[in-house]
Amino acid sequence: MKFSKAPGTKDILPEEAVIWEEVEKRIKEVARAYFYGEIITPALESAGLFIHSVGNSTDIVTKEMYAFTDKGGREITLKPEGTASVARAYIENNLNLKPKPVKLFYIDCFHRYERPQKGRLREFHQFGAEVFGSLSPLIEIELIELSFEILKRLGFDDKVLSVDINTIGCRNCNPKYKEVLKEYIYNHREKLCKDCINRIDKNVLRILDCKDEGCINITEGAPTIFDYLCEDCKTHFQELIENLIKFNINFKLNHRLVRGLDYYNRTVFEVIFPSLGAQNAILGGGRYDYLVSDLGGPDTPACGFALGLERLIMLITENNLLKIPQVNPFVYIVNTGEDTLLESFKLAKILRDENIITDLDLDGKGIKRGLSNAEKRKAMKAIIIGEDELKSNKFILRDMASHTQERYTIAEILEILKSKLKVKDL
Repeated sequence: MKFSKAPGTKDILPEEAVIWEEVEKRIKEVARAYFYGEIITPALESAGLFIHSVGNSTDIVTKEMYAFTDKGGREITLKPEGTASVARAYIENNLNLKPKPVKLFYIDCFHRYERPQKGRLREFHQFGAEVFGSLSPLIEIELIELSFEILKRLGFDDKVLSVDINTIGCRNCNPKYKEVLKEYIYNHREKLCKDCINRIDKNVLRILDCKDEGCINITEGAPTIFDYLCEDCKTHFQELIENLIKFNINFKLNHRLVRGLDYYNRTVFEVIFPSLGAQNAILGGGRYDYLVSDLGGPDTPACGFALGLERLIMLITENNLLKIPQVNPFVYIVNTGEDTLLESFKLAKILRDENIITDLDLDGKGIKRGLSNAEKRKAMKAIIIGEDELKSNKFILRDMASHTQERYTIAEILEILKSKLKVKDL
């Protein structure tokens, strides 16, 4: 019986895995430079965690969670997103007792049952950064700077990066704005798409973010939240904008930007890379000052963002943004079998102990076959061990590009290869 991978999932093969490794390495270097500590949360969580935090009217909860009842009768789900899990871990592990702010990051795998698209799968990976314990608008600036620096290290031109930014207010001013918006939208409901008709009562803010042309035309004339902000939210947003200007961060006010999850309040943002066309947002985030207390923890202001790795790596690959190390062996050892094979095995161990990427012919079917294998693997060097070489204890080191070769002892070969690697690294 032949099996295939589940719809919306992907096999990451060795040639692509090295790209993932390099991307994750650079992301972690930047996150740690900003003093964010890595957190790893379980793949399985209580379904109620996301119903309570993400929102029971969101598509994630109503349509997309991989939820099931386990053998103990518990309602369990594969994580559909990271913030709620990190907030749960923050509470459960008493991280609130640490010096504030507590800054965390993750690179993790998530699952949502949605229509697979290019760069968007049912099983997907994200980098996320979360900060707990600071109300300062400067922490939002830090998160935006962190995201810009990550993208810069991954080959994106940071001079053209910008951030779309908005505020959706707090629990004091947001409900009033929702009522005003709902009244306006209701009077134009006949022109709404089907999804947005359902959103009028469930999540009216999401209508502002709809990409349907009819919905866009309706919301062009809709009231904006800026006229309904309380003094605290107005002050916070004004300070944020002033700081964006002070730090020369390219930004645009976008009153349509609301994000899709219920836990957001005040600041919401998306980082934009213009050359991507209509789908030009690379990452998004915002504040969630009520999430920790809503999940049973202490009052804790918080904010963060998430970056999808599948789409990120697709963009890096398509635009050749990074020089990725090859997965080819640096050295391939050729032999004629029996005693020469055993010597090849010993030599391979010596080279590997020096972190020299080495493969060898385990079949020992002769020099010609071995060199053919070296070419197929695109090895830079070949070491040939035949009976004569075994007797003289001097082996042939062959350059696979120029086809030139000389005999050397193991010690000499090791020094030559190490020197070549140093030059290659430079």
